[in-house]
Amino acid sequence: MSETTSTSEENKLPLNGRRAIPPNYSNDEENEVPEMEVFGSIPRGFNPRDYLRVVDIYMFKEPQEINKQEHHTDKYYNPKLIVRRGQAFQIQIDFSRPYQPESDQFWLEFLMGRYPQQNKGTYIPILVGSALKPGQWGAKIIHRENNSIRLSIMSSATCIIGKFRLYVAVSTPYGILRTRRNSATDTYILFNPWCQLDAVYLDDEKEREEYVLNDVGIVFHGNVEDVKSRSWSYGQFEENVLDACLFLMDKAELELSGRGNPIKICRVASAVINSRDDDGVIAGSWNNSYDYGVAPSAWTGSVDILLEYYSSKQPVRYGQCWVFAGVFNTFLRCLGIPARLITNYSSAHDNNANLRMDFFLDDEGKVDTRLTKDSVWNYHCWNEAWMTRPDLPVGFGGWQVVDGTPQETSDGMYRCGPASVQAIKHGHVCFQFDAPFVYAEVNSDIFYTRMEKNGTQVVENIDTTRIGQLIVTKEVGGDGMVDITEEYKFREGSDEERLALETAVMYGVKKQSIQDTTYQPQTDVDMDFQAQKAVLGNDFKVTITFRNKSRNSYTATTYFSGNIVFYTGVPKREFKKHSFSAKLEPSSSSSFDIVIKSSEYMRDLLEQASFHFFVTARINETGKILAVQKAVMLEIPALRIKTKGELVAGKETSVIVEFTNPLKQTLENVTLRLEGPGMLRTIKKQFGRIPMNSTLTWELKFTPMRAGLRKLIASLNSNTLRHVYGELNVQIQKP
Repeated sequence: MSETTSTSEENKLPLNGRRAIPPNYSNDEENEVPEMEVFGSIPRGFNPRDYLRVVDIYMFKEPQEINKQEHHTDKYYNPKLIVRRGQAFQIQIDFSRPYQPESDQFWLEFLMGRYPQQNKGTYIPILVGSALKPGQWGAKIIHRENNSIRLSIMSSATCIIGKFRLYVAVSTPYGILRTRRNSATDTYILFNPWCQLDAVYLDDEKEREEYVLNDVGIVFHGNVEDVKSRSWSYGQFEENVLDACLFLMDKAELELSGRGNPIKICRVASAVINSRDDDGVIAGSWNNSYDYGVAPSAWTGSVDILLEYYSSKQPVRYGQCWVFAGVFNTFLRCLGIPARLITNYSSAHDNNANLRMDFFLDDEGKVDTRLTKDSVWNYHCWNEAWMTRPDLPVGFGGWQVVDGTPQETSDGMYRCGPASVQAIKHGHVCFQFDAPFVYAEVNSDIFYTRMEKNGTQVVENIDTTRIGQLIVTKEVGGDGMVDITEEYKFREGSDEERLALETAVMYGVKKQSIQDTTYQPQTDVDMDFQAQKAVLGNDFKVTITFRNKSRNSYTATTYFSGNIVFYTGVPKREFKKHSFSAKLEPSSSSSFDIVIKSSEYMRDLLEQASFHFFVTARINETGKILAVQKAVMLEIPALRIKTKGELVAGKETSVIVEFTNPLKQTLENVTLRLEGPGMLRTIKKQFGRIPMNSTLTWELKFTPMRAGLRKLIASLNSNTLRHVYGELNVQIQKP
């Protein structure tokens, strides 16, 4: 290489005086690999054709062939070979003549990125040996016939994951002959939960089928007293989704050499899933205005979002917590990391990890919305990813919390995790990453504080049980709900819970002791309320119940406040105020009804039909204040889905989606979405309007390609009505 050439090369490279090779961030970029690498001068008359040459390489990459079957990658709609690390796979090489091991020497080369280096794991030469060692790179011949050999290749159980380029190199006396660049031999290597040596090894086959191979999940939403569910299409096997997921790591500028470590991958992915500081995948919006984008409630799955981002390289509008979590789950399962979507009901947010949510009351005992800045989300969705944690003491591996919803910065970026669920449960919040934040999300207390005119604060009530009341995920092998609250926290009031709290405080979580306040709980009188279940658009009632456990008569001045809120607990508008005086007889219960009319709430109702009710009561004889708050959601009518005709793989059939408008008004700008993972790519249709009490019917034809139990998922979106879903399980028969 001449000096001039060398200098021009250096000018191209973004070197910084510290490293000889630029950072290797891109899985897609390639270097030029010479087909003939000469050792010195080539003698006259040298002809490469005189030596062993590779004529063809057969990758056994079809879904029904051995590699994809044994590596559980047969569901990927991808024509290239996809295998999992730490497990043997087979290829066949056809030579120009029979291979003679005594005189012929060849080896395989796997390369990734533009600057492959052996010490970075991006250049992997593999010599042919006599035996394979578990979890280490190697190759051996398992069959020879005529000019062909079949090789069994073992990949390292810690190798980087992504797309490798394959070359076969043959040694000659004068240099190395290599195969020409052929994209058909590109090989994707993924994490392997079936391999005991892999950091993501999971020992239960049913759990592997659920947390890696299931391409449909359930999102639990609603509130703790009215849990609702909807299906979500992860679609991790759909066409181009694997490439889109690998691109996210390029976008996050994760060095190729770090891509064998699930901890690093989860950390950078939790930042790139949201667009807050790096133009990541999804732009969040919580203001009920979704111009120039798709309302979060309209998405039925992750595929459209990931493919749009992969194509446009611009954040996709819009998402909220379950959308971030749904896309993150697709990313993790697609790469082979076991993952599940979690819902935490009554989640403490915008917290500074001080375990305290403050709600301020005025002199009369009503909530002062001016001073109250904290909010309790009806629910919040995040993910758990399964992996070992060699960076932590023994016992803190397993499920790790990762969260792509942008809430607080961590190391300068909006991201969260991975945080060990075991560490959160036991209060070991000193272990990275972001454990104090997650601990506070599930363990905060709600303080009701009255502001005196002289500025002093009097704590009137403390609710220690509401936050993190219920933490759930989808059951293995079914669509039911599993309560995993006890995986995050010990039973309220138990010795173990107290010890975990003391441990968390010792490690830096700020906890204001109740002894530090002037709080004296009201023990004579209990107060609670229940809202009647009601369908959107109807009137309903709220019943407030007092229980006087003492032998004294009391009167309670009671304030009721009804607010239309975002699911994050942030109020949009107070639509109902009511106050009354309640007479409480000794040792008895008293109930009082408040009627909520549809005309009071329909005009300002937000997309999840969610209310937040505050009830505060001052016991006049003692001056004590009782306070209760709850989220209430109305029932939103569902879409009806049915099929027409036989359901046979490869044969056209029809699906019908129906919806009846339940409101006393016309629905405008109605959009329907329908998808079926492995069966039907997302189809979107716009309908102008649906008059009140009218029924919309949409029929479309499709051809399912694979047999088995599948699911159709639909959503309806309009100006005044959102979060309308429908789903149908369908059994596709073999032809």
